[in-house]
Amino acid sequence: MFSSCKEQKPQLIKIEGQQIQITDSISFNEEIESFIKPFREHIDSDLDSVLAYSPDTYTKDDTELNTAIGNLMVGIMFSEGNPVFRKRTEANIDIVVLNRGGIRAAIPKGSITARTAYKVMPFENKIVVAGLKGDKIYDIVEYLVTRKQAHPILGLKIILDKGYNLIESSINGEQIDKNKTYYVATSDYLYNGGDNMTFFKPNESYENLDYKIRNAMIDYLKKVDTINPKRDDRFIRK
Repeated sequence: MFSSCKEQKPQLIKIEGQQIQITDSISFNEEIESFIKPFREHIDSDLDSVLAYSPDTYTKDDTELNTAIGNLMVGIMFSEGNPVFRKRTEANIDIVVLNRGGIRAAIPKGSITARTAYKVMPFENKIVVAGLKGDKIYDIVEYLVTRKQAHPILGLKIILDKGYNLIESSINGEQIDKNKTYYVATSDYLYNGGDNMTFFKPNESYENLDYKIRNAMIDYLKKVDTINPKRDDRFIRK
């Protein structure tokens, strides 16, 4: 008589872990440091290279509904992104919408470096362009009016009364046409519903420029000597 036994598979019984604190007591490893040092120095050199000059400190908290730094950022998205979009589609961007929370740091007075750009825009967000009918633009206007925050916009003008009620809205000085398709640039994060901006979908068209907002900022700063962002009347209360 023959007998056989099946091979038993090992089974996980328990997992044990230990917390290891990273403190100054961890010994310095000269071999690792000597390997990393040239890479660190190269990166630091790139990040600390001066790109432009800022005559003042600009923050996202300087006013209620539109800020100089916010206007700068959407201006950069347009100036750097529109040539790419136009080359691909033979159309122009009509509106730019960004979120206030996406601006993560101030631009301090003095030299602006690549490191500044990484602090202001640390995320890997890219510029995308959605084709939206005019009725969707009204959804954007309603969102901005109800939030009462300085979400940066370009091309779109919104005027409120003292009680935050909408008086008028327009695109590049013209009344919004519900039947017209407008090309709206934003970040891929917002396009996908970030900050509850759900109005980008569905849409008439979509174009991913494959261009990071931070890289657009660096490219722009390389072209200018001194930045001069301004608050204006694009989103105000009367």
